[in-house]
Amino acid sequence: MIEFKPIKLNGVKLIEKSQVKALEPVQEEKSELLLVRSANQCLLDAHYRPVPEMLFGELWHEEEICILFADSNLGKSILAVQIADSISSGKPIPGFKLNAEKQTVLYFDFEMSDKQFEKRYSIDYKLHYIFDENFKRILINPNCTDFENFEQELFISIEDAIAGTGAKILIIDNLTYLKTQSTDTAKEALPLMKELKKLARKYGLSILALAHTPKRSHSSPVTMNDLAGSKQLSNFADSIFAIGPSSQDKSLRYIKQIKARATEVKYDSQNVLLCEIVMDYNRLQFQFRDFADEREHLRLQSDGELDVLEQQIIELRNTQNLSYGKIAEALGTNKMKVKRVLDRNGYGDDS
Repeated sequence: MIEFKPIKLNGVKLIEKSQVKALEPVQEEKSELLLVRSANQCLLDAHYRPVPEMLFGELWHEEEICILFADSNLGKSILAVQIADSISSGKPIPGFKLNAEKQTVLYFDFEMSDKQFEKRYSIDYKLHYIFDENFKRILINPNCTDFENFEQELFISIEDAIAGTGAKILIIDNLTYLKTQSTDTAKEALPLMKELKKLARKYGLSILALAHTPKRSHSSPVTMNDLAGSKQLSNFADSIFAIGPSSQDKSLRYIKQIKARATEVKYDSQNVLLCEIVMDYNRLQFQFRDFADEREHLRLQSDGELDVLEQQIIELRNTQNLSYGKIAEALGTNKMKVKRVLDRNGYGDDS
């Protein structure tokens, strides 16, 4: 029997000592699809599990499936490698908290070759940056891809790497490689996220998965709708954040928090994290500069981009049947603009 410690929430004792035997943590039976417990039992089971620590500030916590998305060439991989370097060395990135202990990180790099990686972390392919040995970079073996079901073999190999190293931190660069088809549709996104969720639960993993966005206007705020396969991916993700470009300087980027479960959304459109991409001697990285309002870094709309905005308004109305106000909020425009576009295209009154 476990040693009993009374639990208090908001100063109220929930469980008396006489109840301990009946409320010992439940051992989950693999044969049971549904586990029935009292609410008190759930609290007790949770009490004896460790509190998830921050891996990348409030943006990513332990035991979360987190998605980082952005347009191409905005620095997703640069930031992801920097996060992996931070966790594997136990050194926080300035401006972002790291409460978790130093540990092994498996970085599945399906984007860059070794030579491209070397260029980012050296000076003219010499004087290389020294990563901690806890940082394990994993690539696809080009001589070993002839499988009838490549996706299935890939997930089996990922699980083998987890079991073989005992790692609890996974970074996947990027999601689209895990599926031979696009993750834009719910049909493809759903099984992908189910596989990741299954691995996370089985091994107690923290997973950061990188994802692309469809073509979008940089004059509009970044929203959940910019994530390819947004509805299905976001339902399975515990946290989501994005990188946006700054109109003020081509080296500036802002990081915006889109979804959070472990904390409140702290870095919203009025409080984004402004960073600069710099080459710090022999390492390409994000450097935190300040907090900012997203609107200050959006580009002015061109005529072509106005057409894109109109298409997005119509798409949201067709696919989600949102109100004028909800569409305006999602796309960073105003309600009257939404009404004019929909009226002009024969959509009638708001409902």
